[in-house]
Amino acid sequence: MNIGIVGLGLIGGSIAKAIKQNTKHKVFGTDIQESVVCLAKLLEAIDDVLSDEFLPLCDIVIVALYPTDTINYVQARAGSFKKGSVVADSCGVKQMVCDALQATAANNDFVFIGCHPMAGVEFSGFKHSSTQLFHNASMIMTPYYSATPLGLLEAMKQFWLSLGFANITLCSPAEHDRMIAYTSQLAHVVSNAYVKSNLAPKHKGFSAGSYHDMTRVAKLHEKMWTELFFENKQNLMNELDSLIERLVEYSDALKSGNRGDVEKLLQAGRIIKESIDC
Repeated sequence: MNIGIVGLGLIGGSIAKAIKQNTKHKVFGTDIQESVVCLAKLLEAIDDVLSDEFLPLCDIVIVALYPTDTINYVQARAGSFKKGSVVADSCGVKQMVCDALQATAANNDFVFIGCHPMAGVEFSGFKHSSTQLFHNASMIMTPYYSATPLGLLEAMKQFWLSLGFANITLCSPAEHDRMIAYTSQLAHVVSNAYVKSNLAPKHKGFSAGSYHDMTRVAKLHEKMWTELFFENKQNLMNELDSLIERLVEYSDALKSGNRGDVEKLLQAGRIIKESIDC
């Protein structure tokens, strides 16, 4: 197959590298930075540059841009995609992207499938991309089943598995956004807020695994995450407010001096953790 990749950052670059390492597909890539495209070609992460002229030749086009940029790119080139081809995104929010592009896809005879690779590191850019980024990771797909032939969905599932993903999760865009507010976006907010303690600059010599686990994703790309937060605002606010309420319970228990209440709160959390890890 011919596969086009738009945006050769951490995710797009890793997808390109994984395709080249694990399959015989031909990869065309493009990026807003010409130097990145040149480097990708030099390192043989792509076979050639993805120009608008090459779009009609691509069986799959993966758009690895911010949500708004993804929508704009697909809508601007809607008539150029190969008839019957698949266009997929890699955005961290799905409802706004899928809703905006379903009609565009239907009106131009291609299939749009929302995708979200659950993998990443605390760095961005092509230089940090890796063939191993998706090893044993989960890929979330949010297709509109009425517009997606099952055979095409199965083909996309097998494609992602060939790149190293361990499992594929299928859900609606709305369910994705509710869950991701908790499993990803909330974690980034908490980590980012956690390192703002006055004690943070003095952590060396006092920190171990728990500190590093809590702070890893504080080193985020603020422009990208701000967009993701606002495009999933209500879900994230719900999770934040709920977390604040739970934290207040711990604070109140400590202030009251009641060791039994603190122990019960900790026990409840431990039991929940053990049950969800089974």
